[in-house]
Amino acid sequence: MRRSDVPTPALLVDIDILDRNIALMRERAAGLGVKLRPHAKAHKCVEIAQRIMAAGAIGISCATIGEAEAMALGGIGGILVTAPLVSPDALARLGRLLLRHADIAVVADHPASVAQLATAAGAAGRRLDVVVDVDVGMGRTGCLDIADAVALARQVAGAPALNYVGIQAYWGNLQQVSPFAERARLIGVQVDRVRAVIAALESASLPPAIVTGGGTGSHGIDAATGLFTEIQPGSYLFMDSCYGTISISENDNPFAPSLFVAATVVSANKPGRVVVNAGWKAFAADSGKPVALRGGPPGADFRFMGDEHGALDFPGEGGPAHGATIEFLTSHCDPTVNLYSVFHVVRGEAVVDVWPIRARY
Repeated sequence: MRRSDVPTPALLVDIDILDRNIALMRERAAGLGVKLRPHAKAHKCVEIAQRIMAAGAIGISCATIGEAEAMALGGIGGILVTAPLVSPDALARLGRLLLRHADIAVVADHPASVAQLATAAGAAGRRLDVVVDVDVGMGRTGCLDIADAVALARQVAGAPALNYVGIQAYWGNLQQVSPFAERARLIGVQVDRVRAVIAALESASLPPAIVTGGGTGSHGIDAATGLFTEIQPGSYLFMDSCYGTISISENDNPFAPSLFVAATVVSANKPGRVVVNAGWKAFAADSGKPVALRGGPPGADFRFMGDEHGALDFPGEGGPAHGATIEFLTSHCDPTVNLYSVFHVVRGEAVVDVWPIRARY
């Protein structure tokens, strides 16, 4: 199959660009002196996780128990679930993974969670590694006060069937702040907080063996602090139009887009406009509109026209023909991936594989 023959709308991933992005982040992490535990929430695909692990990552970060299940059942180790598991369903599923001897660790940010995790691990006859989640300005999850983080670490260390292994500090709200200097300044404020947390833990004889965090937009800044032992970037694999407009390091953005949504022109009746079969159901729209690339007319502007359709308005005459394929760069790669069941893997004009997106749920 040629890439232009894929039934649309479809999610395409260019395998050569993907592999270059994987290799580049591996080289950057090595140069920065940190380990890599890239985030599966970006791709939700065992085949991509396998490529990341083969390139030298120590494991995979997961946002949900569903992602962790898919990765573990696909043979992936070094899993860290980066959001607290609290519901009875999530804890039961964690217990089943432990019974299967999955190589998995979790985070906690509340005393009640520690007791729940200890029960789940004890019932499975396992010792479970636990990372203390620290709120570093997002206001989402994590211990709010340094004293709370120390108390929670002490509770984990003393709990049966649990191992206290470190802390998590992730500032997702700062990943795309521009310009780069302002991003670095804002991160610096939170770095001081992390440094204080680590000092308090060391004073309590609870030094963190793991300090984990860092995303695509902050990994270089985070690693340069000397505090982090590992980083959790995800979007670098695919990139999107939002990341494409910022500097990843001080003067450049070395990662290239590898992920595209293919759509078909289903109407070309109006001059200066074509309609494609991709709308709200084909693109995540929380970060803006997709950008027409391959096959798109110069200067085209996308408009959502409902669940199944989108319009491309463009200056001048001509434009894509009825039935033509246009490939788009999405504005937010992670939730766009979650809308599809498979990646069509392309190399040049050829479709070379199809990878299931197993961890959508």
